[in-house]
Amino acid sequence: MSKEKEVILSAKDLEITFGEGKRKFVAVQDADFEIYKGETFSLVGESGSGKTTIARAVVGLNHTSKGDIFFEGKRINGKLSAKEREDKIRKIQMIFQDPSASLNERATVEYIISEGLYNYNLFDSEEDRLAKVEKIINEVGLLPEHMYRYPHEFSGGQRQRIGIARALIMQPSLVVADEPISALDVSIRAQVLNLLKKSQLENGVSYLFVAHDLSVVRFISDRIAVIRSGRILELAETEELFTHPLHPYTKALLSAVPIPDPLLARKKELLVYDPDMHDYSTDKPRFEEVIPGHYVYGNDPELDTYRKEANA
Repeated sequence: MSKEKEVILSAKDLEITFGEGKRKFVAVQDADFEIYKGETFSLVGESGSGKTTIARAVVGLNHTSKGDIFFEGKRINGKLSAKEREDKIRKIQMIFQDPSASLNERATVEYIISEGLYNYNLFDSEEDRLAKVEKIINEVGLLPEHMYRYPHEFSGGQRQRIGIARALIMQPSLVVADEPISALDVSIRAQVLNLLKKSQLENGVSYLFVAHDLSVVRFISDRIAVIRSGRILELAETEELFTHPLHPYTKALLSAVPIPDPLLARKKELLVYDPDMHDYSTDKPRFEEVIPGHYVYGNDPELDTYRKEANA
């Protein structure tokens, strides 16, 4: 990885558990990754893989049982002073998966989007506040007359735009987007992704993008981490991951990505991942860089194989 890139968020040896004693469940273990300033870093995996658990830990909604999360050089998972917590909430915003559940049905769109501005006193006058709301509403492709309507009057795609506007108006450094397009029609998905990309280019915002669909993240991501059963198995730059996947699980995920051409689709071989193929009884696995910027989880013999494959 190039050293000159500025790291905005890093997770080190992250573990997240739920319950205690016999009921203890380890949802995430030994998660290590960095997000650079101005990039889109995607966490991809099946349902229940731990990707949303990590995303929620970054914004402070889930407690961590081990490890550290650093944001702009400061540790943010643990006891924070009121000032530190306030600073973190302002700079790290979240776009939720379900736009219906995350919007206050009793509030107008104008109030929903303004809430952060009120809480952090981010406007000079009433005119300034309204101008900011109107500007962001236009940017997300809604109309000024939508400002005084209520969430139930909008479609799913429009509600998600309201959620995005609410996050972006805070001018955050990092946006955690938890499956922000999975509830949307295909025609709306590209619009929402373009909108996120446009904001990134204009304001330099970084994204932690959570998804289960590799074809979606290819379009928006700079780097991708593949996660399964709470463990990151592979991490690489997007094109590197798509052209040279190393871990058998990543290969299986990629083989399931649909191909628009029916003739090619028929010839495509679907790979099935079997976790029992790994023998970790004596030779313990670790997460290691096999070529610059490409990390894989495996034991010594596996890592040797991955290295040869990557350098072939």
